[in-house]
Amino acid sequence: MAIVEIGKKACAVNPLKMSQPIGGALAFMGIRDSMPLFHGSQGCTSFGLVLFVRHFKEAIPLQTTAMSEVATVLGGYENVEQAIVNISNKQKARLIGICSTGVTETKGDDVDAYISLVRQQHPELDDIALVYVSTPDFKDAFQDGWEKTVAKIIEKLVKEPEPDVARDQKKLVVLPGSQYTPGDLDELRDIIEGFGFEPLFLPDLAASLDGHIPDDFTPTSLGGISLEEIAALGDAAHCIALGSHMKLAAETLQKKAGVPFKLFERMIGLLPTDAFIAHLMEISGREVPLRIKRQRSQLVDAMLDGHFHTGGKKIAMGLEPDFFYDLSSFLVEMGCHITAAVSTNATPILEKVQCESVLIGDLEDLERLGAGCDLLITHAHGRQASERLHIPLFRMGLPIFDRLGAGHITAVGYRGARDLIFDIANMFIANAHVARPDTWYPHPAEGADSLASPTVAH
Repeated sequence: MAIVEIGKKACAVNPLKMSQPIGGALAFMGIRDSMPLFHGSQGCTSFGLVLFVRHFKEAIPLQTTAMSEVATVLGGYENVEQAIVNISNKQKARLIGICSTGVTETKGDDVDAYISLVRQQHPELDDIALVYVSTPDFKDAFQDGWEKTVAKIIEKLVKEPEPDVARDQKKLVVLPGSQYTPGDLDELRDIIEGFGFEPLFLPDLAASLDGHIPDDFTPTSLGGISLEEIAALGDAAHCIALGSHMKLAAETLQKKAGVPFKLFERMIGLLPTDAFIAHLMEISGREVPLRIKRQRSQLVDAMLDGHFHTGGKKIAMGLEPDFFYDLSSFLVEMGCHITAAVSTNATPILEKVQCESVLIGDLEDLERLGAGCDLLITHAHGRQASERLHIPLFRMGLPIFDRLGAGHITAVGYRGARDLIFDIANMFIANAHVARPDTWYPHPAEGADSLASPTVAH
């Protein structure tokens, strides 16, 4: 059990966390024909747009209400109205997902009331779904914005099932957490379909941000779960929530439509995948497919091979809370020690991390705590700390803008964990004999060689 400590610095020197609106916008991008809309200044939206474009290397749908200083003081109704009308007329979005930002939250704009007025004055927008989520960027972090957005989508768009209609036993609702990539969702879909289910992911980034070339240009999201599929989620027989922060969305679906759910806090590694497969066996009544059994055997063999290189290694990690708990638990199972732990927001899941303490801080804190570690794990903004500490950086999370294929990184399932072991072990092998320039020390004995041997990073 870790002790969660809150950093006392007056400012974030090298920020680790991404904001709530970023998480909310990404969740909306997993819905077909949607357009995320930031209710705030143009600068807020530009930051998010650049971040997503650099990470996914794709065209990103994201718009803004373009609040000026005057509009911020007087209220942003006209900006919200004009943005909704323009997006509906010019970009033909079927869903407009509105995320608040710090400036409009500080002003206190009643966006739900704005939407009601827009509905009254523009009946031509009756077929357009409008979902507003409060996501102030001066509190909480990326996974919190994702969590609130998915729950709000379910609350607003899922229809209550008819009482006498039988549930579809093949339909399985999957509520993935913000840490899962399109590659992760593809792997999970493949596993679930092997048990005869028809999975519906909300949001489904694997269908919108997986890096495919569309047949025709569209200014909205390139794919994802449709509004009709979202509306009909209530007649599913089962629901699986992935990540502790998705419990709110699962409970919302259960309360509104009566769909029972199973929560998995971890999805990386042998034991979590075994539990996931066991649950699929239970609710489907089917045996495990032979290909999945073979993948499990491959993972066990990879763990045997990899632990020679990962055992005893000291790891410095900076990730969102749920992702941190999942990945760090897997590394501990591979014999690693989490000696430097920094996350973005204090949540109960961090208390389960297997280390002495977790600091809620920034990348400067991670760099300070990570001295002497063997590996640094965080997103691409940790590359300068990696260079200064002279330890390798294993890029995980968002954003990863200095490498290709960030959207296809896969860590879940037997195959994902297997490849993750190989990638991390190979990084240790490649850096096994790299001397750290900052670890030279004088020889204490008189008459010894004037130049001492460097400490080697194993």
